[in-house]
Amino acid sequence: MSGALDLARSMGGSIDKDQVKSAIDQYLKYHDLHGGEQESRKSNYTDLVNKYYDLATGFYEYGWGDSFHFAGRYPGETFREAIKRHEHFIALQLGLKKGMKVLDVGCGIGGPLIEIARFSSAMITGLNYNDYQISRGKELVFSAGLNEQCSFLKGDFMNMPIADNTFDAAYAIQATCHAPDAQGVYSEIYRVLKPGQYFALDEWCLTDRFDPNNGKHLAIKAEIELGDGLPDIRTTRQCVQAMKDAGFEVICAKDLAQDFPCPWYQMMDPNNFSWTSFQCTRPGRIITRAIVNALEFLRIAPAGSAGIYSFLTSASDGLLKGGREGIFTATFFVLARKPLNKETEIVNDGNL
Repeated sequence: MSGALDLARSMGGSIDKDQVKSAIDQYLKYHDLHGGEQESRKSNYTDLVNKYYDLATGFYEYGWGDSFHFAGRYPGETFREAIKRHEHFIALQLGLKKGMKVLDVGCGIGGPLIEIARFSSAMITGLNYNDYQISRGKELVFSAGLNEQCSFLKGDFMNMPIADNTFDAAYAIQATCHAPDAQGVYSEIYRVLKPGQYFALDEWCLTDRFDPNNGKHLAIKAEIELGDGLPDIRTTRQCVQAMKDAGFEVICAKDLAQDFPCPWYQMMDPNNFSWTSFQCTRPGRIITRAIVNALEFLRIAPAGSAGIYSFLTSASDGLLKGGREGIFTATFFVLARKPLNKETEIVNDGNL
């Protein structure tokens, strides 16, 4: 029950508890089928994403832990082991080591930041625009004893409050999907990265199997956007082209989902019973919904909490359908390099 009470206390993030229901209504307007156009979501992306994470962070941490991302799995590997391995993979691709200054773009509450700092001994700065997530991240970094190695910076990743050529490496783990313009956010990362250094991108994308003329595919896409605070979802090809247009040399680009026998969406599959993912099973959903309803009825949780849970289960359903259909991947990986000079344009789209 203590876990449920922790969830109740965190619902709404930095939003006043009396305003949670109003915030939900405002968020849902961005995705209203009759008025929530993509351009509106893109032009209001900071408010869209900020409200989303104020509303959803408590649920994420309750059900997912402190690393809000997916990873492919091997048979016998636990969800948490897969998450850590994926974070180590990012660090290894970048060649992180002690003394390097590294930027985590869209760092969430700092789970990957902490794990990568421990694994690599690098100095990590987490960039985030959400006050509640930053405050929660600082608590976790303090508990981990990494205050000297990890820090947080509030800022919009479309307009970073960071000087040019500051960082020795940068990564974004399933975070820049919230950007209204891919080239814009990649260009900002390019700007703050030192020449000759690397950027590792793990992105949510539509695959080549997505058909924009298929009604079922469009419905799944809309469900993911609603449930996950996304202005739009770009394709893998658009992602790679945006990296090139931003000035990067693309070293490799690959959907990591192809490398694993257990899919990245396995934890959300209600037919895949596991104690570590019990909250995602049908019985787990029923129990969690009952707990949330009870906490809201007793006024322990703010009014509207059940509504948050509803659009998050919709997100899970959309991601699961997108993964099963093969039209969406949460693990599209790109390793890119900022050239030493503008004349350098070496591109090699290939396997890892």
